[in-house]
Amino acid sequence: MTRWNAPVVISCCCTLLCAAPAIAQGRGGGDWATAGNDAQRSGWVRTDQKISPEGMARPGFAFLWKQKLAGDTKQLNSLTEAVLLDRYIGYRGFRSLAHLGASGNKIIALDTDLGRIEWQKSIGTAATQGGTLACPGGLTTSLARPVGTEFPMMGGGRGFGGRGGPAKSAVGDPGQGAVQLELIAANERQMAARGGRAGAARGPVRPGGFQRMPSFVYALSSDGKLHAMYVSNGEEPAPAIAFVPANANTLGLTVTENVAYVATTNGCGGAPNGVWALDLESRKVTSWKAPGAIAGSLGFAFGPDGTLYVATETGELAALEPKTLKVLATYNAGAPGFASTPVVFEHSGKPMIAVAAKDGSVHILPQTLGSAVAKTPSATSTGTVTAGALASWQDSAGTRWILAPSANAVVAWKLVDHGGSLALERGWASRDMASPMPPMVVNGVVFAVSSGEFRSGSGVSAAQVAQKSAKAVLYALDAKTGKELWNSGNTITSFAHSGGLSAGGSQVYLETYDGTLYAFGFPIEH
Repeated sequence: MTRWNAPVVISCCCTLLCAAPAIAQGRGGGDWATAGNDAQRSGWVRTDQKISPEGMARPGFAFLWKQKLAGDTKQLNSLTEAVLLDRYIGYRGFRSLAHLGASGNKIIALDTDLGRIEWQKSIGTAATQGGTLACPGGLTTSLARPVGTEFPMMGGGRGFGGRGGPAKSAVGDPGQGAVQLELIAANERQMAARGGRAGAARGPVRPGGFQRMPSFVYALSSDGKLHAMYVSNGEEPAPAIAFVPANANTLGLTVTENVAYVATTNGCGGAPNGVWALDLESRKVTSWKAPGAIAGSLGFAFGPDGTLYVATETGELAALEPKTLKVLATYNAGAPGFASTPVVFEHSGKPMIAVAAKDGSVHILPQTLGSAVAKTPSATSTGTVTAGALASWQDSAGTRWILAPSANAVVAWKLVDHGGSLALERGWASRDMASPMPPMVVNGVVFAVSSGEFRSGSGVSAAQVAQKSAKAVLYALDAKTGKELWNSGNTITSFAHSGGLSAGGSQVYLETYDGTLYAFGFPIEH
């Protein structure tokens, strides 16, 4: 009897415990679940148990492992940015997972504790034109897990230890029952009482205060179809849904409020420049045609009310209504146009938008757009903005920082209030870096990548770029001063182009052109 009954008990426990990841997603905080970490594209991991300026000053942070995942590239694209799921509890036990796509329409899940492939599968079919792949060829946008659009909490939702620290448990009073399960239930009651938009992204409420949270990861294959896969094994419970034209160059796939969004740019596959929305229930597709090519590498950013903000290379910034994509407001900066995806942040209790122009200037706007409330000078000493995304974080004193990559450095700006008038003041500039990628911030530490990519304008083939590029280097900098705290030296053996940085559980991940995923961080405590 015991032998037969035991699996039933374990199954029941797992059903209840599967609610645990919901805490990590509360109000969009916790795991790196979409391009740029959150719906605002902040690139900011608010807390970490080991990574900090003080922690990086001590020995311990180092190269952990690397895994070769792909051997083919499409127009320099290889791997997408890793999306993360820490402390997942499934039928295989406890896992910390990274999900990413390869340009050859392959999806890979890795156990990030062990640096081991958990599962992999091919999706979609690459369409051809005249027997060859059209530009850019293959899977281009990062994967995504559902997120809310509210500003994440400062705590980031990390309440159960995880890789960042030793394992912990809780013991209650006699007759109290399972303390951890009560903590989960309390969190769900708080989310329901809050009535926030983030709660709606997580699924229907179950009796007893728990929410059944199907753990899906979404991918957009090069044939233009959206795939929803279980994070545990990659299985698809339903057929893929037609979303955008085949071979479109897609950016910033995001799933929120049961709607998937993505941007298309550069006319690949005959897809116009614009933003697309797919209602996952009705399967209805809505699109907005942009007046120019979409600026930046992450497509668009969301305000806390779900409004989308998208910039173009011709200098327009548009606010779009969620789901319908109707234009709510516009801002026109004119020539030379924008270079980055917007980033949305909170200042004095109000949403604000930052976006970088090609001349190196950074514009700060209110959520209603209209006119800029602050702007940096153009043509800074560190050159024009060349990478496609910004990062934004707030220090313990309440100062808001904006980080912008330029041609040869990362520049940090502080948003200051001079008697009701806002201004961006130069904070610091990093050491010289070769074609830096968009940075990210983890608990007061900036991680920046000298990509090593050779860039000399148009007319250079992918083969020439690969031949002339240098090895990438990862740097850790004090986010307030720019002081270098650590670098990866000669560990990375290729340059970086597609993908980007992501972080979670005291580990940092970077993809390189040769199809390799690198992990850096503090070793696991057992």
